[in-house]
Amino acid sequence: MQTTGAGSIGQTGATTPRLWKIGPCAAAPWVRLAMVVLVCLMIASCTASDPERGTFELSSAVVLEGLNGPTQLAVGDDGMWYIAQLGGGENDRAGQVLRVDPATPAAQPVVLLAGLDKPTGIAVFDNRLWVMERRALSNSELDGTDRVVVVEDMVFNGRSQGSLTVDGDRLLFNTSGRISERTAEPQDPQQSSGVLWSITAGGVIEPVASGFKHAYAQTRGPDGTLWTTELADGTYDGTPALDELVAVNEGEDHGWPACVGNNRPVVEYGGTPQACAAIAQSQAVFASGATPTSVVIAPWNQATLLVALWVEGVVVAVPTSPGDAPADAVTVFAEAERPQHLVVDNQRVLLVDHAGGVVTALQPQE
Repeated sequence: MQTTGAGSIGQTGATTPRLWKIGPCAAAPWVRLAMVVLVCLMIASCTASDPERGTFELSSAVVLEGLNGPTQLAVGDDGMWYIAQLGGGENDRAGQVLRVDPATPAAQPVVLLAGLDKPTGIAVFDNRLWVMERRALSNSELDGTDRVVVVEDMVFNGRSQGSLTVDGDRLLFNTSGRISERTAEPQDPQQSSGVLWSITAGGVIEPVASGFKHAYAQTRGPDGTLWTTELADGTYDGTPALDELVAVNEGEDHGWPACVGNNRPVVEYGGTPQACAAIAQSQAVFASGATPTSVVIAPWNQATLLVALWVEGVVVAVPTSPGDAPADAVTVFAEAERPQHLVVDNQRVLLVDHAGGVVTALQPQE
């Protein structure tokens, strides 16, 4: 199907996959991450130590290209890939949803939906195609027909909402935060910002947890822990807040704006050391503005979380075990121009590069 703005999609690198080698050269505190990235780009090989797999090389091959600002990819039960993309500038309202058959990636994609307002999230849930736009959540049949807006005029941070996450029998989404729209008791996505929400197949919307500036992406660990990334997006007491990865305590408030980063009290919003110490500690902290847009559990190591840092241009690995110094646990895993989204597809991870317009498959080389 020929459609303006969809781009052409093809497959490259299948016969000569690119090899990444990762390990001690990247193992450094986050404060030294920029230097580490440069070093790892220059070093031909680094060893990787994985308690489950030992030392391994990472195979990287581009499997889709020609996308136009892709934001999220969902793998349907039918095996099809459903991709949301901006289709132009951030505010052009040219967003699209594409369907691609991964068995024939060189074929022209099918455009299911067009003219969307900054679609940042897509999911297949209850055999329906769900899309998160700037201020609206909708669903349709898998072919894009029978589209229904479920929530409109959602509160947001002035730019966008985040991604969508299927979590068992519910779908997760967030309302990105403005302090002026922060409420003590979350009511609904049209009134309460800084909240992680769930919606059932029957349309019941409930708050999962609150106190987030922008809980952009989530994943569920094998032990049942629900993880979320947090985009701090602002200054507090005159100091920019760190972005972070945190375990979600369902039904609880996670502190924003009184507590930010790794439980830092914010005096101007009534934060105290005692109150902030009582909320969940960050699993990992990232530079202010690093923009963690995706998180998954590594399929080859269930004790490792992979986090895409959009602005930093890297994917980092974070252990699921708790630690006393969250920054020390962060190691560089791979890099991309603008890593937007990660998807576990069997024993590989699909990396959606927003700026490059490509999808890359990553997996350990046997």
